[in-house]
Amino acid sequence: MPKLLALIDGSVYSKSVCDHAAWAALRTEASVELLHVLGRRDVSSSPPDLSGSLDVDARDLLLAELASLDEQKAKLSQKRGRAMLVEAKASLVATGVTNVSTKLRHGDLVETVNEMEMDSDLIVVGKRGEGADFAKLHLGSNLERIVRASRKPIMVSSRAFKHVQNFMIAFDGETSSQKAVNHIRMSRLFLGLECHLLMAGAAAEENRKRLQEATGALQRAGYEVHTNLIEGPADSTIASYVEAHRIDLLVMGAYGHSRLRNLIIGSTTTEMIRTCKIPVMLFR
Repeated sequence: MPKLLALIDGSVYSKSVCDHAAWAALRTEASVELLHVLGRRDVSSSPPDLSGSLDVDARDLLLAELASLDEQKAKLSQKRGRAMLVEAKASLVATGVTNVSTKLRHGDLVETVNEMEMDSDLIVVGKRGEGADFAKLHLGSNLERIVRASRKPIMVSSRAFKHVQNFMIAFDGETSSQKAVNHIRMSRLFLGLECHLLMAGAAAEENRKRLQEATGALQRAGYEVHTNLIEGPADSTIASYVEAHRIDLLVMGAYGHSRLRNLIIGSTTTEMIRTCKIPVMLFR
């Protein structure tokens, strides 16, 4: 049976993560595992350097009180995490998903996801985490780390779920976008949905050939494909097409370049996730 791994926290995106996971699970008859990870910031405080500020007895007393507060904070974080998982499971069951499990873990989020994704077919995560809700165009700090480290497709949920009737593949002919096409050919998730295939770039013969090959592969899988090659920058071309054709789900390769290059000239992946108001499914 296929399995989805859905990451939830206390952000406003958790409800959307559950809705997108339910949609994918019902279409593929998959089970869902809900995961909430308690990081170090959730269970410990960061006391200032007290050396020299207090005498030995006062410092020891204060450190003992801080340790007690840390213990209380850890217990509250665990209680809150379990409550979130119970609520998330109930919402999935209410949609008709019958096989839902929950897991509360301590540790680094990315390391935990890497460990638990081995038997999963898809990871669903929110665009922004609990600490980034205040910033409208700021992505969650862990999102890129998760995508770069994962070997599985990742669906980045939008703020609110909308029933998906069509999808668009942002195709550049590289390995990751070829992987996306192959996945769609084999997956039940996209069956019956309207398919758009877009390449943003020069109208060169090599680009046309790659686009034609991808179109043929999708057509042989039963899709009626709306294929377009549009000259222009990838980020603005993709965004304009998504808006003009009211695309419900964007599928694309992710982070094809190094972090250093992305830091210097930017990343199309980051720009699409940041600005598009629809879910984005990423392949590495």
